[in-house]
Amino acid sequence: MHGSIWLSISGLIQYIRRMVAPQRLPGSLTPLDVALAALLDWLEPVAPIELALAEALGCVAADTPVLKAFPPCDSATTDGWALRARDLVGVSSYAPLPLANLPVWVEAGDPMPDGCDCVVDSDSVDQAGPMVQVLAEAIPGQGVRRAGGDITEASFVTLSGRGIRPIDLQIARMAGLERLRVRRPRLRVVNIPATSGVAATAQMIPESARAAGAEIVVAEARSRDAASIAEAAESSNYDLLVTIGGSGVGRTDAAIAALAQYGEVVAHGIALQPGRTAAVGRIGKIPVIALPGAPDQALAAWWTLALSVLDRLSGRQPRQPVALPLARKIASSVGIAEIVLLKRKDGAWVPLAIGDMALQTIARADAWLAVPGASEGFAAGTLVDAYMLRD
Repeated sequence: MHGSIWLSISGLIQYIRRMVAPQRLPGSLTPLDVALAALLDWLEPVAPIELALAEALGCVAADTPVLKAFPPCDSATTDGWALRARDLVGVSSYAPLPLANLPVWVEAGDPMPDGCDCVVDSDSVDQAGPMVQVLAEAIPGQGVRRAGGDITEASFVTLSGRGIRPIDLQIARMAGLERLRVRRPRLRVVNIPATSGVAATAQMIPESARAAGAEIVVAEARSRDAASIAEAAESSNYDLLVTIGGSGVGRTDAAIAALAQYGEVVAHGIALQPGRTAAVGRIGKIPVIALPGAPDQALAAWWTLALSVLDRLSGRQPRQPVALPLARKIASSVGIAEIVLLKRKDGAWVPLAIGDMALQTIARADAWLAVPGASEGFAAGTLVDAYMLRD
């Protein structure tokens, strides 16, 4: 997604500070890779915390305890009669097997009786006559969950660095766990009032952050001025600060003015389409990302910058792209990374839009990719890596 970083990390910040004035306009754009590397420089995963299972959903697992086998012994998966399969070879309604005693009845989840390795249906045992008879054969393991069939001995709820899913919580419950150790970055979102009064982006970004496993605090700036924004951002109890709106040019760049006054603007204007007016910086050691107010521009900067920061903070394993050939060519402008929305169809990626993303198109898309700024695009049939927007 990000391409090769042609500067060493040690010299990266010095390069940006030479090339980027604190409040320069987005006419001179910082390469996406350079802006991202500046955000990730010296950034470490947050310390693990323990959360109740319900709170851990969507967070990134830290270290989880080694689990015991479950079920601990062979158990029935269906209601029926517990028997031994080798005694039933060749048994049928024409050649029933008489039994001296009624077999043990088990229900789903019950431990299997000693010596039994299968469960037959209720109507496979005839109790109408003077002697109980079995009317059907069975195979070993029929209707039985073997010991460790759901959870193997010495396994884990999930591997460290992976997001916790509902099925992981179910495994934790079956293993008797009540809490899990996770890494959950604290994200403070400062919403700068939109001049239009539309607050769609201010709702969408926190929802996206929660899906990425972050703990969210949303603060509303009283007005579109640097002092009000700085007041809303004032707190040391977060790992990443994201502002929404106020990152434009001239009188509308209040977020940038606030960051310059109380922190450091590393880059204002990213070579990213959409999302050119995004900015990155720091307040002390805390990374700051200023997202544009328009939903498509905010999402482009969120996918390419903010998600990578959250992944680093949460210790998430690298997101795995899906590689498929392009059904049609993609033409891109050199010098700026362009976001392409893709639809998966017949084993190929079909481009839906490039550099311009209507909300309906975003909703239809299955994945996205960023065409590097040094590329003119990709020919039809080229195998490209795209990041999924939906499961």
